[in-house]
Amino acid sequence: MSVTRNRDKCIHCRMCEMVLCPLGNAWKSLEEDKCIGCGACVIACPENALIAIEDNLASSPERTVYVNGQEIKTSGFIKDALGEAGVEISKFPFKDSLKDPVISMPCFSGGCWSCAVKVNGKYALSCITPLHDGMKIELATTMPPLRVVSGFGAHTVGGVGTPYQLKNSGEPIEIACFTHGCNLHCPQCQNYGMAFTAGGHLMEAEETAMILLGLQRQHQVDRIAISGGESTLNPQWLLELIKYICKEDSDVHIHVDTNGTVFTAPYIDELVKAGMTDVGVDLKGFHTRTFQRITGLTDTKLAEEYLKTSWSAVEYIIGEYSDDVFLGIGIPYNKDIISTEEVGEMGKKISDLKGDVQVCVLDYRGEFRRKDLLLPSYSEMMKVKDTLNETGLKIVIAQTPEGHIGP
Repeated sequence: MSVTRNRDKCIHCRMCEMVLCPLGNAWKSLEEDKCIGCGACVIACPENALIAIEDNLASSPERTVYVNGQEIKTSGFIKDALGEAGVEISKFPFKDSLKDPVISMPCFSGGCWSCAVKVNGKYALSCITPLHDGMKIELATTMPPLRVVSGFGAHTVGGVGTPYQLKNSGEPIEIACFTHGCNLHCPQCQNYGMAFTAGGHLMEAEETAMILLGLQRQHQVDRIAISGGESTLNPQWLLELIKYICKEDSDVHIHVDTNGTVFTAPYIDELVKAGMTDVGVDLKGFHTRTFQRITGLTDTKLAEEYLKTSWSAVEYIIGEYSDDVFLGIGIPYNKDIISTEEVGEMGKKISDLKGDVQVCVLDYRGEFRRKDLLLPSYSEMMKVKDTLNETGLKIVIAQTPEGHIGP
């Protein structure tokens, strides 16, 4: 595969320069026709100006590499060598039914670092790193997990998993950081600089914890939030982060925001055991076709699995951890991506699980590749809120142009 640039669409936003390009600079490599076709820049381009072309697979040179000592002859990227070696590559970073060996590869943009392996003693990302002769690739590694992180700071509103009583105080209520990389490709993504690039700081969990705790003490708040991107894609890093925070401050509330798509029951159990006290889960639809429209996923089977996992996560948390974990549920709304009727279907299912769970309906605006979307009006959002209240939900917050309204 190679990548070409449609110059008529390119607006020179330089978003591709924030991508972790294996050649060092995606913009330069494209200009000089040196692209190796990893596709990371294609995911990040907000104008669809970068186009992947399946044209040079046959000419890609075969390399001799070693995966855990096994000689492999193949072409392409580290992920191709892993596949040839019988390593199972999964979209789910934490799933107890997978065979060993297995490696998680959920984002393909180099942001989440879940697919990192050791190559000749150094870290490399399986999804975008090209093969070279003699590579010694090791899956088992004692090196600490890493994650690209940015956006450290105090927040006055919080997220979906922040209790509504705190949202209108006007004061800092939690310290947050944002992890890079996401397994969805939402065309209206409002945080695409973090979701689809690695343009932040590559950090160990302990270092991240120390920064968060320092800010927490500075602002004198008792809450720390981990958001994204998708915060759950690298479980080893996230679990270590939470454990470090709890080790230093056992009274702090730790809030994880997630799309829920890889939030399996074993993963939730481990996070609660580590110290997660609050969680916000975005449910991006009730029907698969809506989920695909919102998330940009073209693989229907994968979309069905992701959607099922996110709803199952909510059900599991309500059933197993109602007394231990605060749960907030996010529902997106814009009339061009989801109907009020489908929002009502979602509300009815949630109400049947737990009528007093906190639900926040989010006003989706035009962004990334769907700049045509108009921000829903105050009256639209209040109508959606009424629809959810009518299903029996008691705590519904509407995110509106005039602030958070409700419950």
